[in-house]
Amino acid sequence: MTTADLPRAREQSAPPPDADAVAGRNARELLRPYVRRFAVVVILQVIGAVAGLAPLLAVVELGRTLLAPGPVDHGHVRIVVVAGAVGMFVRLLFTAASSGIGHILDGQVQLTLRRRLAVRLGRVPIGWFSRRRTGELTKLVGEDVSAVHPFIAHTPGELVSAFVVPLVSLVYLFAIDWRLTLITLIPVVLAMAMVPLMMTPARKREQSEFDAAMGHIASSVVEFVQGISVVKAFGGSGRAHRRFLTAADDFVDIFHRWVRGISAIAAGMQLVLSPPFVLLVVLIGGTSLITGGGLAPTDLLPFLLLGLGLTAPVSALGHGFDELRAAGRAVGRIRDVLTVRSLPEPAHPVAPQGHRVELRDVRFSYEDGREVLRGIDLVLEPGTVTALVGPSGSGKSTLVQLLPRFFDPTQGSVALGGVDLRELGSRQLYRMVSFVFQDVCLLRASIADNIALAVPDAGPDAVERAARLACVHDRILELPRGYASVIGEDAGLSGGEAQRISLARALLADSPVLVLDEATAFADPQTEQAVRQALATLGHDRTILVIAHRLETVADADTVVMLEDGAVVERGTPAELLARNGRFAAFWQSHRTATDDGTETHDGLPRGDESR
Repeated sequence: MTTADLPRAREQSAPPPDADAVAGRNARELLRPYVRRFAVVVILQVIGAVAGLAPLLAVVELGRTLLAPGPVDHGHVRIVVVAGAVGMFVRLLFTAASSGIGHILDGQVQLTLRRRLAVRLGRVPIGWFSRRRTGELTKLVGEDVSAVHPFIAHTPGELVSAFVVPLVSLVYLFAIDWRLTLITLIPVVLAMAMVPLMMTPARKREQSEFDAAMGHIASSVVEFVQGISVVKAFGGSGRAHRRFLTAADDFVDIFHRWVRGISAIAAGMQLVLSPPFVLLVVLIGGTSLITGGGLAPTDLLPFLLLGLGLTAPVSALGHGFDELRAAGRAVGRIRDVLTVRSLPEPAHPVAPQGHRVELRDVRFSYEDGREVLRGIDLVLEPGTVTALVGPSGSGKSTLVQLLPRFFDPTQGSVALGGVDLRELGSRQLYRMVSFVFQDVCLLRASIADNIALAVPDAGPDAVERAARLACVHDRILELPRGYASVIGEDAGLSGGEAQRISLARALLADSPVLVLDEATAFADPQTEQAVRQALATLGHDRTILVIAHRLETVADADTVVMLEDGAVVERGTPAELLARNGRFAAFWQSHRTATDDGTETHDGLPRGDESR
């Protein structure tokens, strides 16, 4: 098998333009295992809704019986009252059963979806997360899963009953008088005639502008609040306020246009569907028929009671269908994540021989097709430190993410101990490769548990030794409960301290390959020097790859690799590259000049003592 034949992890493409159709199809596919129980919920809701007509029909029949000439049939009255009471009880029983089963089913579906998401997110390429905002995933697991609730527990049954009940009512009313039934349907016909007026291109454009304006004003508020300290420090509060006020003014203008375009139509629909208008139509039509001798006065009563329910389907269209579409879109986003392909695990993992790292003709492209790495050939020998340098966007972070297999290369291979990473089991890989990046993530757990994350059974002495090597032991002892202090509760750490906790975690793992995205980027110079000495002490047989932002780190490296535009342009020892007076030498000199001037470069080079 060649590396070209090995499966690749690919992110899902964007959904097709017809979002509502795709959302509906996704919802049906994802919820197909629950169709039978879902059908039970709907059937119970329908039976309860139809039974709810019994009290109304009982009132109608009582009115017709009591208003009829001659003596009252008390036995018939008792039967009608009992039937109405039974219908009310059946409605209560079946509606409660539908709601209870629906909510239980909803809980099961949400639990299953969250479990499936947790399993899938645990298997997708780790690099997939780097291209997603935390807020997107939080919304997915939280809000999007919760959006399934009305889809299962409420809306479908309510929509079905909203159509079934009027249908049954229409059959009953037609049996009494077809002419007055058609008159009673006039408000529904008028409302349905107004629906196309809300779907014109102008109304859709106004709705899109309204949604965009809402997004702009929300973004301006978030940006202003999050950047208030920087804004005030640099005297930009006036400009920031003006941007927010401009967004607010734009929103008001668009809102006024949207309201002017939709208000007349919405008001018209509410008017023709309102109970007074429906009663007025029924009374006018019924009175005309009664005076003409075509309808008995007692036959008007069922139209007055049941006619109001005929407008329910039109009202349901505006509310229930919106909830269904929103839930369908949420289910579609969930399905998109559940269908992300995980990195393939080998059927028969191969054990590596040693921890020499080799990258052969490595090319990598993200889903947009842009090639980030172009033909990288690189060998990392055990016992050496290799420093990656280069301008922003040169591909340094992408390259180091290939070693712990956050991604698979589009072309070429990454081998550890002579074995392609794709033929190495993930458990074995993470036992051999540790990584520390600038963006540190600590769990809401004790300091000791955070350090021992990769080695849960590590003893206190081993945890403390790793903390000492990472130069964070003394700071931990200053916390209220020392190593038992919990992150986010009684352990407040700076960025540099959190990064050293992460470094201690990697050191405790004691893996033969260590990947560092400048593990001391937030540390003070004294701590940085101590950590570099610790790495030098531990690195006698480790393979270390580090993205170097500071020149001290570059100077300590055995090999320096200069990247530009995804390709290796120079490599060698620091002294060799400086002697060549090539691109690395120019890169070095530009950073020294920037540091001597007390400024930072565009690459985020921190200030530090450059004397050696």
